[in-house]
Amino acid sequence: MATATLRPTAARAKARPRPPGADPSEPLREAPPKNGLPGQVVLVLQGGGALGAYQVGVYHALHEAGIEPDWVIGTSIGAINAALICGNAPARRMERLDDFWKQVERQSAPNPFDLLGLNGLIGTMTTVMRGIPSFFTPNLAALRGSKAAVGIEAASYYSTAPLRQTLDDLVDWTYLSDCHTRLTVGAVNARSGEMRYFDSKKEPLVADHVMASGALPPAFGAVRIDGEPYWDGGIYSNTPIEAVLDDKPRRDSLIFAVNVWHQTAAEPESIWEVMARTKDIQFASRADSHILRQKQNHRLRHVIRELVRQLPAARQDEEKIKELASWGCGTTMHVAHMLAPRIENEDHTKDIDFTTAGIRMRREAGYADTMRMIERAPWKAPADPIEGVIEHRSEH
Repeated sequence: MATATLRPTAARAKARPRPPGADPSEPLREAPPKNGLPGQVVLVLQGGGALGAYQVGVYHALHEAGIEPDWVIGTSIGAINAALICGNAPARRMERLDDFWKQVERQSAPNPFDLLGLNGLIGTMTTVMRGIPSFFTPNLAALRGSKAAVGIEAASYYSTAPLRQTLDDLVDWTYLSDCHTRLTVGAVNARSGEMRYFDSKKEPLVADHVMASGALPPAFGAVRIDGEPYWDGGIYSNTPIEAVLDDKPRRDSLIFAVNVWHQTAAEPESIWEVMARTKDIQFASRADSHILRQKQNHRLRHVIRELVRQLPAARQDEEKIKELASWGCGTTMHVAHMLAPRIENEDHTKDIDFTTAGIRMRREAGYADTMRMIERAPWKAPADPIEGVIEHRSEH
């Protein structure tokens, strides 16, 4: 990892002590930001396997700049990274993220295949055949054949039992339950097909919730929560930004939306490229359209607020007007849209590229992109007051 060049610019926000007599089920409130940020800081992390290394770089830059999130929302590998962040005190977060990614990293010694440019392929095949000991291992039940009725939790090519122990070792679930930093993870109900966001503000979260969010079929088996089977939320929506934009009550926010899949790209020319492009489209999950829809919704909320202000005071007190006015709001959401760059020679297997080189390159890219975003601080520029969602894209 490259040595940081930008030193911390502000002290990290400290959690306020819980007031005497306060409801212990209520989350701890963070102290007001002291670094000029426009509201709560939210980190939104997509699923993407090994591509999650980019997210580590993003958080590293934020952490080093003294910007700790108030809320982290994740799906799949994004849920794992989110749990490592929210489930540890700020001083230990980078240590825990480093521990996890060192455990899943595939170290490869120089070999003759390097000269043929096949080392990455060999690493990928090793992961496919053997799994990753601290993450997932081959599922013996799969040897019975794809039509064997083994139950939804065992109907997979791999077992994620090792991940449970890894999470328990690296995440302080008691600290997470105190909700110093809010955690939300997305999973889809395998029976109803409905997306569900498990939220530490509303219920205690444990390893099952994080594992359910990353249970991508048919590679990984479903995880049962309250009797219901859940799969990776990425097969329904891999861009969980709607969780914060639809949250109530709405709050002014600075949202770092970290996307590791590319919604747009050049036209593919081979079957190999088609496979890569298909996966990008599937897991990019219409990130741009999600943000566009929310921009429209929030603009309408601001328009409603302004229209109500134009009415005489007496009219504003009418119950019918109050009801209509409740659809308006004045919150502003700044979305720092971070998009991971393409790495040379990457293909449709990039999400299982856990090689040392692959993880390092993506992590360094996330760090550099976020440092540039922080230095630009586009959220400080004047904005049209009628706009509720303002997007700022990363620059490579």
